Amino acid sequence: MRRTLLTVSYDGTNYAGWQRQQNAVSVQQVLEEALGKLLNREVSTIGGGRTDAGVHALGQKALIREPIDIFIPTEKLPAAVNAYLPQDIRVLGAETVTPDFHPLRRPARKTYIYKIFNAPVMPPVYRLYAAFERRGLDVLAMMKAAVFFVGTHDFRGFSSTGTEVQTTVRDIYALDVVKTKDMISITASGNGFLYNMVRIIAGTLLYVGLGKINADDIPEIIKSGDRNRAGKTMPAHGLILHEIEYIF
Repeated sequence: MRRTLLTVSYDGTNYAGWQRQQNAVSVQQVLEEALGKLLNREVSTIGGGRTDAGVHALGQKALIREPIDIFIPTEKLPAAVNAYLPQDIRVLGAETVTPDFHPLRRPARKTYIYKIFNAPVMPPVYRLYAAFERRGLDVLAMMKAAVFFVGTHDFRGFSSTGTEVQTTVRDIYALDVVKTKDMISITASGNGFLYNMVRIIAGTLLYVGLGKINADDIPEIIKSGDRNRAGKTMPAHGLILHEIEYIF
């Protein structure tokens, strides 16, 4: 019997997010159904984090809740599961974990990437994988503003209303803004993120790039905890859950 942790990648375009829902198809549901067909039993999973409808993932984690005892070696499990999955969901890897492992309770470093295509016209190939901003952006100002987010802060002003968590304090290890040709990538790494936090940070940096917010005002905006002082919530399809690294 073994406990197995999967690394899952998906295009979130056609799904109502990661988590199972009653009246919509989620990535978790499709993955569990594929595992059920492979193992010939009901299977449930615990995700390493939630993603909203339209959000993509390169490195989501999913723990198979039930210990499994099958003759498929762990390293061959991804190929076996993928045979039952649609092309927009793929298991990239599998590893055996200890009996007490829990993907939401184990300390982790989570990395998200938000993409903004910044040019007069959006190529259709990017339309489902990046936000679009035709106006010119001051990327240097965005880089300057990003530095102020790094560290331990109360990010209550950078979460959507109705967020229910024990604390809104989070550690941001790195926040980088890089422009390659017309694509701006905002990479955020931390010990966890509040609901819509990365999308709101990206919207705040967008406002800095547009000159609507001064980069030097970011520390005061964070300290205020006022959602109205931060930028807009950017569209879901520009966000990618890039990686979850567990600290063992």
